[in-house]
Parts: sequence; structure tokens; C-alpha cells
Amino acid sequence: MPTSRGLWLLLLSAFATVSLAMGFVPPAQDAAAPPAQAAALKQIVASGRLADMRWPDFSDYKVLVDGFYAPAGYAPAWVQGGKPSASALALIQAFREAGKRGLEPEDYDASRWEARLQALKLPNADVARFDAALTICAMRLVSDLHIGRINPQHFHFGLSVQGKKYDLPRLLREQLMAAADVSAVLDGVEPPFGGYRRTRAALGRYTELARGAALEPLPVPAKAIKPGEKYAGAAALGQRLVLLGDLPADAAPAANVDVYGGALVAGVKRFQGRHGLDADGQLGPGTVKQLNVPIADRVRQLQYALERWRWLPTEFSSAPIIVNIPDFRLRAADAKGNVALEMPVVVGKAAPTQTPVFSRDMTYVVFRPYWNVPPSILRGEIVRAITKDRNYIANKNYEVTTPDGKVVTDGPISDDVLAQLKAGKLAVRQKPGPANALGLVKLIFPNEFNVYLHSTPSQALFAKSRRDFSHGCIRVEKPAELAAWALRNNPDWTLERVRAAMQTGPDNVTVKLERPVPVFIVYATALAYENGEVHFYDDIYGHDADLAQALAKGYPYPVN
Repeated sequence: MPTSRGLWLLLLSAFATVSLAMGFVPPAQDAAAPPAQAAALKQIVASGRLADMRWPDFSDYKVLVDGFYAPAGYAPAWVQGGKPSASALALIQAFREAGKRGLEPEDYDASRWEARLQALKLPNADVARFDAALTICAMRLVSDLHIGRINPQHFHFGLSVQGKKYDLPRLLREQLMAAADVSAVLDGVEPPFGGYRRTRAALGRYTELARGAALEPLPVPAKAIKPGEKYAGAAALGQRLVLLGDLPADAAPAANVDVYGGALVAGVKRFQGRHGLDADGQLGPGTVKQLNVPIADRVRQLQYALERWRWLPTEFSSAPIIVNIPDFRLRAADAKGNVALEMPVVVGKAAPTQTPVFSRDMTYVVFRPYWNVPPSILRGEIVRAITKDRNYIANKNYEVTTPDGKVVTDGPISDDVLAQLKAGKLAVRQKPGPANALGLVKLIFPNEFNVYLHSTPSQALFAKSRRDFSHGCIRVEKPAELAAWALRNNPDWTLERVRAAMQTGPDNVTVKLERPVPVFIVYATALAYENGEVHFYDDIYGHDADLAQALAKGYPYPVN
């Protein structure tokens, strides 16, 4: 018979064996941790609040923090023999450097850790508060890097991060507590995209620029200054373009030059191209306004872009299509994530018909489609036009139908039909053909917003630098190429066949995609291109302003 001490040891051994078999790896803790420390930690966790943190309320992480400490009996995890572990010190350094990852270091108590480390050296140090603060900050940092700080659904965006969430207690136990390289672990939780990494690198460059002396505003001209004309700020303009990388240092004009010309024009064109402006080389008020945007504002745009990268899934079911609203551009990826096809697009008007931010799978393509006029447009525009001109339907190649698609008339509108249209009992659609508002093809990813990609007869709009003209749907410049790309897994659907279906094929033909295509409609006002250029765009829908307001409130951030 084993002694009582021997029996106790056997029970402990059995518990450890079962725990390891279930995947639980207990924290490397101080074996001699006093019961008072465990009791203090348990009390902190139960309260969901730690007063000496910048954001004391951690109620949104309370269950996770408890899941980290409870299996180890609430023993400290980051303090061994009264000293912080190597992983603890590495995490503290990561908190201090969170700005490099587009986050706010003070969200993780960056400036408070030195005092805590010094206090830990004192007799009767409050190990529990130190340990709890580090666990909470570590969980916040990992989560913020992986899925972002604000849930995109807080802004009514059709994106979800729910499926991306980590088992944070397990990640801290198994990856961070004994990590040989904590920074590498954190790198691994960030989005795996080249665009994200380029944006992080751009953030570093612009952060350094922002640390320099404040830039004096360039004089704003009353009207556009053309090459060869005088401009009092020519020398300062040259210095600004050199600073921003749009002009080589040896091409800047001398301090006494007051003529806008030469290399300055080339530098301005490059700057205009990076900021969503017409690259005409004329120095107009709009261009100077963008040149005068403080560097700190550009830093924030890059930070917001990183936040939105984190809302995307880390893997796609197949190569996706991504439309970025502020730069009015569509990009289709290849299997390796590189851009295989890109083109300008027209998106919804800034008010009141914004294109929503969301994601769905494209499942079919329709050649020579009807345009079913949405009820809002029917009530707000079509009925009013018919009231003024009873031949409006015939002149616009429309037809009035019943709700199930039976044609009522495509000629002059009677009083009875007009009354039914006003009452919402009848619908209107535009017949297929080159003049159709949807053009000759539409690409459908079914969604509650009734938004899709389509061609358009209004090709002139693609030449404009700002392209928010639609009622919410997205018009594409190269519809045949995009349809062929979407149908690339369908046998025999070549570009030539796609063009034939658009131009001479039968009307309203639906082709189901052999493989659905994920479509992401996103919103980022800063993009880092593969060629090293960083592009900035106007916050046309005010989403950056909304994100800034939500972030300013601090933890706990909105979860929906």
C-alpha cells in the first residue's frame, strides 16, 4: 500500500497524464506560488476589471482569461521566482512596438510596463496584478492583430470575423509562454497577404516622416497653374515632392526658383496618380490640398487599412475578386494571390446610394440580361418620368410586367397601369441590348443588397478620376475579360465565346459557374502597390471617420 503522500503523488501523475492526453499544457509557473497569489488572480479574473490598466474593463475577455488561469489553479504564468519570464519580457517589448503593426501601443499599457517591472523587484510585489495585466494585454494584442479591434458588423458591413477567432487561452499557453521568438509568433497571427505586409512597411516609412518637422502648407492657387507659369511655392513644392518620394532629390529646384516647370511637373503627375487625381500635371487647388494633408493623417489612413485587412479571411475557397471602393478599382487574383486582372469600376454615389461593404460567392453569369428596375428607382424616378411623358417606357426600351415577369405593355402607359405602378403592383424592366443599363453581361453573387457586377453603355465614366455614379451596383470597364476570368473553370468558355454571347447570342442566358468565386467589396483609403508606390484616396463614404470614432472609445470595443 502506498503512503498517503505516495497516493497523492500517484494522483498528481495520473492527472498530468490525462491532461496532456487531452491537449492541455499547463503554464510554466512558479511551483512555490503562494496561495494568496492564486486567490488574488482569481478575484481579478472574477471582477473583469483591473484598475491600473489604461483600459481597466476586460469583461469582454473575462471568460478567456479565466480559461487561461483556471486549469493551472490561478497560479501566475509569466512570473517565475519573482522575476518575469523571457516570454513576458518579449511580450512587453511587443506592446511597446505595437505601433509598427498599426496598433496603438498604449492600448497594451506600453508606458506602464517599466514601472511594473521595477515594482516586481520590491518585497511583497503584487505578482497577481502584474500577471493578469500581461495576460489581458497579450490576448488583446493577438486578437487585434488577427481579427482587428472593431467587429466590421458594428458598421453594418457584410463581413464576419467569427470563424477566424482563436482559442486565446490555448494560443497563449502553447505558443507564447515558451516561445523562443515571440515576435515571430505575432507575425504568424497577422494576415498572410502581400498587400498587408506592404502596407505595414509603408506605415513604417510614413511614421518616420511624421516624426520630422511639421510641414508648412503650400500656397493654394486661385486657379490651376500650368507648366511654365509662376508659382510662389515652387521651391517648397520641390522639397515636398522629394520628401514624399515623387521627385528625386537631385531634381528639386533651387530655393530662388518661382516657376512651375521641368521636373516639378513630372513629380506632380506622379503624386496625382497616387492620390486619385487626374494626372494632368496642372497644379490646381485640389492637388495642392492633397499635398497639404498632414503626414500624420496619412499614417492614420495606413493604420485603418491594416485594420480592414484583418477583417478578411486568411484563406479563400478559390481565387477571389476584390473591389476597393475608394480607389474605384477591381482586382481578380490568381491561385498564388497575385493580381491576374484589374480594371476601373464605377461604384455607388457617396449619398444616398453607397455600395455596401460585404462578401459573397459569385455563382452565375447572365448574358444580354434584362434590367429589373429596383423598387426604389421605380418609385423615385421612373413613375415620375412616366407621369410627365406617357411614352417614356417605349422611348427607353422598357416594358411593364407583372411581379412574376409577364409583359403588360411596352407602349404608352394608361392611367390604370400608372396607378398600379404607383401602388407597387407592377414592375418595370429594361429589355436586353447594348443600351441596357446593365450592358451586355452581369455577374451575380446573390446578396440581400441586390448588388452585382455588370457592364455598362456609359464607357466615358471610366475616364474620370472619381467614379461614384451608380445606384449601388458596380460597373466594370472590361466586362468580357472579367466574365471569361470568372468562367475559366467552365469548359470552352473562352474570351471569344464570351464576346459572342454578349454581342450576338440569345437574350437573358444564365451560365452557372463550375466553381464559385469569392467576391469581396472592401473599403480602404490607403493601398501599398507591388511596385512600392503608396496610394491614398478620399474617404468618400466617411467610413474612415466612423472607424476613428469607434477606436477612440477604447476597450471594450464593439463586438457587433
